[in-house]
Amino acid sequence: VQLQASGGGLVQTGGSLRLSCVASGSIFSLLTMNWYRQAPGKQRELVAGITSGGTTNYADSVKGRFIISRDNAKRTMYLQMNSLKPEDTSVYYCNVPNFDVWGQGTLVTVSS
Repeated sequence: VQLQASGGGLVQTGGSLRLSCVASGSIFSLLTMNWYRQAPGKQRELVAGITSGGTTNYADSVKGRFIISRDNAKRTMYLQMNSLKPEDTSVYYCNVPNFDVWGQGTLVTVSS
């Protein structure tokens, strides 16, 4: 499995962005997928996850603002990020925990 993340950029506080993560391979629909983020000087943290059955979980810091989803036909996972805050500024990575596979990361910068 290989992952390609995209969709990052510069946005003002309160704005929105949608990240995408496209996976190679035919087993995407069977995989649990995660979004992580890592801010400068900080440890990487789990932002949200989605199981093959569509069950989701979120970090407390993004609950009510971010929505994780997946489109198995497109082998793509999404992270809709709303009401963005400066503290959301990070490099965002998609991850397949079963195989410890990581995408290359996409930078999100939220200006105040």
